[in-house]
Amino acid sequence: MMMNYELMNFNSVSWSVELYIDVYSVTFSSIVMYITATIMMFSEYYMEGEKNVNQFLIMMMLFMMSMIVLIFSGNMLLILLGWDGLGLVSFLLVIFYQNKSSLSGGMLTIFTNRIGDGFMILSFGLMYNYGSFSFFMLSKDYNLSVLMMFVIIAALTKSAQIPFSSWLPAAMAAPTPVSALVHSSTLVTAGVYLLTRFNKVVMELNLSNLVMYISVLTMFMSSFSAYGEFDLKKIIALSTLSQMSVMMFSLTLGLESLTFFHLLTHALFKSMMFLCGGSMIIMMMGNQDIRLGGSMNFNSPLTSSVMILSLLSLSGMLFLSGFYSKDLILEKFFMGEMNLMMIFMILLSTMWTFMYSYRLSFYI
Repeated sequence: MMMNYELMNFNSVSWSVELYIDVYSVTFSSIVMYITATIMMFSEYYMEGEKNVNQFLIMMMLFMMSMIVLIFSGNMLLILLGWDGLGLVSFLLVIFYQNKSSLSGGMLTIFTNRIGDGFMILSFGLMYNYGSFSFFMLSKDYNLSVLMMFVIIAALTKSAQIPFSSWLPAAMAAPTPVSALVHSSTLVTAGVYLLTRFNKVVMELNLSNLVMYISVLTMFMSSFSAYGEFDLKKIIALSTLSQMSVMMFSLTLGLESLTFFHLLTHALFKSMMFLCGGSMIIMMMGNQDIRLGGSMNFNSPLTSSVMILSLLSLSGMLFLSGFYSKDLILEKFFMGEMNLMMIFMILLSTMWTFMYSYRLSFYI
């Protein structure tokens, strides 16, 4: 269902607010609001005794609202509003602690994301030249390859794919509730959600091979990096990067529905993983080194059990949510024709995902 409200008509271009309501947008927005509600409840416990807690909660709500605007947007005008809102509020949340590490992480986050925002503004200008801001009104007579290339680059920066991967681990300087929201259902998933919407155009224009190679390289790099990491939040951050690559990769195979399903399952188990991680950091007196959390299963058996359950889901363990999406994506890949190097890299990445999940569960 489309809802359109015209604001003005300038230079024969209709400037309107266009909402696109379908199964994807309603389901994803419900998941985003549910996860935000649980994280807000956890924030009262995690942020107890901190300064400016009310300001923090207001920024979290603004963050969620920016994502909701992006989810329901049906034209470039609203997409740009939600896109820039996510970038600005994420910067304010990352620098919340106001120290050197959080400031450097925040600056890296906003500058990297501004590259993608720049390409989004270029696509906005290109659509203005075409005479319509709506993706659904664009004719095939237009040269859409340049427009879609701009949108793809913007999505790659938001979802932290190579060569824009550095900002995601740097954003770990933010409080853990922010990391839980960023990595599960808002900032990082915005690029994947945008490409899910317009994947048919990307496939028609033969731009999918480029996205495939980038996503497989990112998957390989992030899985390998997570295996050698001892910082709890960085391991979870790199696992997010790996799963974003899995989603991007499945989009290049033309599996929009399966990508969306993996987006939902990943949002749920990743938020659960971050909330358990935040609880463990509190019990370890602020330390994030997993080597210091060996007695966690005795001190808090429920937290460690739920954490291990989310790690098993991440690994695609049988009959858990991650299995039903990741297994089908890999099955579809192996059914097609692909060179040996791609198969080798994807198998190694999948193996490393299980290995760093097992290593983390061993330490907790």
